[in-house]
Amino acid sequence: MGGVQGMTAVLEAIGMEKRFPVKQQMLLRRRDTFQALQGIDLAVLPEMFCCPYENKYFPEYAETEGGDTWEKCSRLAAEHRLYLIAGSMPERDEAGNIYNTSYVFDRNGHQIGKHRKMHLFDIDVKGGQYFKESDTLTPGDQVTVFDTEFGKMGLCICYDFRFPELARMMVDKAAQVIDVPAAFNMTTGPLHWELMFRQRAVENQGYTIGAAPARDLNAGYHSWGHSIA
Repeated sequence: MGGVQGMTAVLEAIGMEKRFPVKQQMLLRRRDTFQALQGIDLAVLPEMFCCPYENKYFPEYAETEGGDTWEKCSRLAAEHRLYLIAGSMPERDEAGNIYNTSYVFDRNGHQIGKHRKMHLFDIDVKGGQYFKESDTLTPGDQVTVFDTEFGKMGLCICYDFRFPELARMMVDKAAQVIDVPAAFNMTTGPLHWELMFRQRAVENQGYTIGAAPARDLNAGYHSWGHSIA
């Protein structure tokens, strides 16, 4: 695993406000945070970092690839000369389908990776949480690996990570690190979050990185938090 030695990463947990809009607030916070950091090689943002994690907001916040949020993330990566895994955001394609999509930018702000969440999170726990991404989102169908100066990295989003076959497919494509923007909830987080990241690292003899939103009890969705590497 010598290919990833010397890399300094920051996993940013950010809160989500329920009020619309939050995009500009979140991006301004990212800019302020990056300006305070020196010598960072990789920044990883959480799932839906610029959108409240609620089905009703996904169509409202959706942008096409190359849209305003994409452009600002590209600019942040170039300005601070770092690799940026831009969490995820709602992406609308030409046919009107909406995806949970993560973009990756290199030190020059060029897009070098893109992953659409493959396994949509549908949960209905008696006495617990109810949430169905499939009500509004379309699943992706591609395994995502991208090149960096530190070696190849794999990328998946939250519930994707529960499926060991996907992690193995990324490693079979020579990924040495698996990056996971996520937003585990208060039911599954305490039980599975740390366990799963340790498990995938051991199974695949590699590194795992998870970035989660900060817990905001005033939001419609309560994240477990606890970003991990």
